Amino acid sequence: MIQFEHVSKHYSKEAAALSDLNLSISDGEFLYLSGPSGAGKSTLLKMIAAIERPSKGIVKINGQDIGRLNAFGLAALRRNLGLVLQQHRLLADRSVLANVMLPLFVTGTQKSEAEKRARAALDKVDLLDKADYGPLALSGGEQQRVAIARAIVNRPQIILADEPTANLDRASAARVMDALKAFHAVGVTCVISTHDENVLDSARVVRLERGRVVDGWRQSGAIQ
Repeated sequence: MIQFEHVSKHYSKEAAALSDLNLSISDGEFLYLSGPSGAGKSTLLKMIAAIERPSKGIVKINGQDIGRLNAFGLAALRRNLGLVLQQHRLLADRSVLANVMLPLFVTGTQKSEAEKRARAALDKVDLLDKADYGPLALSGGEQQRVAIARAIVNRPQIILADEPTANLDRASAARVMDALKAFHAVGVTCVISTHDENVLDSARVVRLERGRVVDGWRQSGAIQ
């Protein structure tokens, strides 16, 4: 589904965020990007979402070079992506339910249908009972789960999550990961960046260092 072909990204002449990266991610796969801060994980996710463009190389989704997409094509691509960023950027002046409904309003969904789907998304992350709360009344882990609900309310094919468990306690991190795995279980492709080795499990792990893939492995040690 996702293919990186000799992709490099330079923000300056001195440093490369990604260097000649080759990576394939299968349809329906759950994949971890691991590595230290600055390894290139966030840049890689932003390239899948076409937020960043390669300095060299090609990124393809479903066989299509996303660097060649026009504005209409980019909008269609992003409707099939669910983004969970390090900063959830929930709007404090709106309820949890209203925050989750926002992506549906952007796509022109009627209010009644948007509310129905937003409530269903909150139910999937076990937060339907907090629908009328303000985001600031929630814990950090609950806010992150609201961000996941907002990311999946458009029923995307791909979820991209950038350090979704950062700054969470172990129990909250586990609930966030359980929510992501629930969507993977129904066929959603999930790409999760993390520097927290504790969240890694039997899924494929691709480790980045200084913008390069240094290995791809499962916890069992099998090379991918």
